[in-house]
Amino acid sequence: MTEPIRRAFLRQSMFLASGMLGSGAWAATGLSPLASTRHGQVRGYRDNGVNVFKGVRYGADTAPRRFMAPLAPHPWSGVRDALEHGPSSPQSSREDATSEDCLFLNVYTPALRDGVKRPVMFYIHGGAYNNGSGSSPLYDGVRLCRRGDVVVVTVNHRLNAFGYLYLARLGGAAYLDSGNAGQLDLILALQWVRDNIAEFGGDPSNVTVFGQSGGGAKIATLMAMPAAAGLFHRAATMSGQQVTASGPLNATLRAQALLDALKLPPQRAGEIRSIRYQRIVEVLGTRDPVLPFGGVSFAPVLDERNLLRHPFYPDAPSQSAHIPMMIGNTHDETRAFLGGDPANFALTWEGLPAKLASNMRVDIEPETVIAAYRKLYPALSASDLLFKITTASRSWRGAIIEAEERAKAGTPAFVYQLDWATPKDGGKFGAPHASDIQLVFDNIAKPGATAIGPQAQVMADMMSDAFIAFARSGVPAARQLPRWEPYDLMRRQTIIFDVPARMEDDPRGAERRLFAKVPYVQPGT
Repeated sequence: MTEPIRRAFLRQSMFLASGMLGSGAWAATGLSPLASTRHGQVRGYRDNGVNVFKGVRYGADTAPRRFMAPLAPHPWSGVRDALEHGPSSPQSSREDATSEDCLFLNVYTPALRDGVKRPVMFYIHGGAYNNGSGSSPLYDGVRLCRRGDVVVVTVNHRLNAFGYLYLARLGGAAYLDSGNAGQLDLILALQWVRDNIAEFGGDPSNVTVFGQSGGGAKIATLMAMPAAAGLFHRAATMSGQQVTASGPLNATLRAQALLDALKLPPQRAGEIRSIRYQRIVEVLGTRDPVLPFGGVSFAPVLDERNLLRHPFYPDAPSQSAHIPMMIGNTHDETRAFLGGDPANFALTWEGLPAKLASNMRVDIEPETVIAAYRKLYPALSASDLLFKITTASRSWRGAIIEAEERAKAGTPAFVYQLDWATPKDGGKFGAPHASDIQLVFDNIAKPGATAIGPQAQVMADMMSDAFIAFARSGVPAARQLPRWEPYDLMRRQTIIFDVPARMEDDPRGAERRLFAKVPYVQPGT
């Protein structure tokens, strides 16, 4: 509990103890707002005029139901504090609290029970399907809430093996939902929003899901899951796509690899439900038996139960055709992944092919690609081309495919590319993966933000206003932007977020055409 919140809470506790403030007048103080959910009451706090409720339980403890579909929480009596974030899903990369009891969400709202139907902006965090949490400072919803008079929700759910380890073909009926448990958590959270958000001043009939990286991929998958139909009404993905889900046979190979790492033979596979969760976390880095890209790839599974089709293959899902969609990427995605190695900024032309071979994630001759790029960009160095080629072949492809499929279906998406490069670190990272989060949330002063300089707030104003407008009307717009046209296959209209912003037809079209001849391989498939 932060010190200001602690002082306010203690001050009100003393008022109550002295009889100076009756429980019926609690919310009127403006210090500790009370909200009633279908499962019980929660007490939040005020932050710069915004009512904040952190760590609100939307699902029961998943530990007793490891690898199973989630359940709604048990009702509680009295008032529960909602002052701190709930635990994150078990994972290998976090130092804060993790637990299998991780089904908590956070709500930021201007007002409670005032009858105003505000757009709801439901954010799903990134970290692929392996890591992350809804409690990052960059996801704090106070500024976005104040800026747009919207209700912001962030969420935790099961990740990695706990959310996506497909055991149905190894363990029987108890595991039928195991490959999509994390997705089912998100559906349960969206059901909580449907049932409770009016209490928090939100409109359950106007819910926008937006998410970055893995969060965007989870959204693309939700768009094809029958159980998610009707739970959200707009969708925005930020550098996160899911063209194909994991196939059940490959997902079974991955599950077997994890069981082998745990030294559990097939006849003892059921023991994975009862071993310490920390032991499972220890083997998450087990090498993937299908793709040579590192640890076991966790992703939603085409299980013919919860997911009956691939998210964007062979076409855009018809169940979500009526939902307005934004699809975005950043100009220099892979500088976030590969830029941490100083050697990648000092590559020679001789060393570039081998570096590309392991990082393009598609099967094409590196020398052919290098030759094409040197003609397109003769002034760029080998290191520049490493980042440019890997971005186009790996991170950007899924976004293009999704935009194309929406256009083919006659329900085109609004497409953007973030080109604005922060001057931080001399501008060496350009506009890398995840650099749009701080701008969309208008959180450039939060820990972890990288946007600095005189243009940083201009960019935050532009992007946050565009997302708020999209949540409100289904059409992104901002004072600083030209009219945003939907993406079609003739022009491929794309808003370029920069200072100034512009509409551009088919940005990096030559790069797109080069890789269009190569089949796209979605990690996890």
